[in-house]
Amino acid sequence: MIKFFYNSIIISLVIYVIIILFVYFFQRSLLYHPNVKNFSGYQIDNINFSYKEVKIINDDKIELRAWLHEKDLIKKKTLIFFHGNAGQLNNRNYKLNEFSKLDINFVILAWRGFNGNEGSPSEQGLYQDANSVIKWIKNKGVKEENIILYGESLGTGVAIEVGQNKNFSGIILEAPYTSMVELAKKYYPFLPVRLLLKDKFESIKKIKNLKSPVLVMHGGADQIVPFNMGKKIFDEIKTKKYGYFPKFDHHMMTYNSELKLELDKFIKTLN
Repeated sequence: MIKFFYNSIIISLVIYVIIILFVYFFQRSLLYHPNVKNFSGYQIDNINFSYKEVKIINDDKIELRAWLHEKDLIKKKTLIFFHGNAGQLNNRNYKLNEFSKLDINFVILAWRGFNGNEGSPSEQGLYQDANSVIKWIKNKGVKEENIILYGESLGTGVAIEVGQNKNFSGIILEAPYTSMVELAKKYYPFLPVRLLLKDKFESIKKIKNLKSPVLVMHGGADQIVPFNMGKKIFDEIKTKKYGYFPKFDHHMMTYNSELKLELDKFIKTLN
């Protein structure tokens, strides 16, 4: 009986170690889903806006695919959209269609490894990609104070990182998380995630460094990123802030009249 007990413990430990090793070596495949075209909550609407496809070269010499909707880069504000961890550019058509109705320009960038781009996504890689598109739009004559950053889900961590101690016109965070460590604990409570995670995206430690006005949007029925994370991010913001928290909305928020009104109102408050 004792031998059976010890053997059971050893087998359990071996299985646990195998699970840890699997998660460690394949964690980025669990976090990033560049080849998923119909991720839950995404939709592929028709494109009802004009755009031109552009290529942006990052510091690793990777050519990144992006779409630019241009009204007037000098006179109007430009929104830079940082998408989440799955899907492709056309999965955001339903959002881009609405952006085109606002009095702004916008550019949406596909991360390295996404949408046919070379490379593999990582936390530092995404930060570099984001800085590359910001540099690219500035080179077109757009001033920092006329740039609005929009982060969607995973992209909120990128927007917060690159938005620190800058004078962007505004920052929009849709379904933000406090950190990937805390989010991973929700899905893998039995693993030492802080030790295992390579890409931590610790937004909660950076949020106080934002100087720009911030709009936080988070659905109360979000089953992927807990609503209390978005609320905690909102509470920790020290600059001018606005919140939109519909009780029954989910992770990929519904672009209904209420949300579109909040976006329009926020953008109109920006100098």
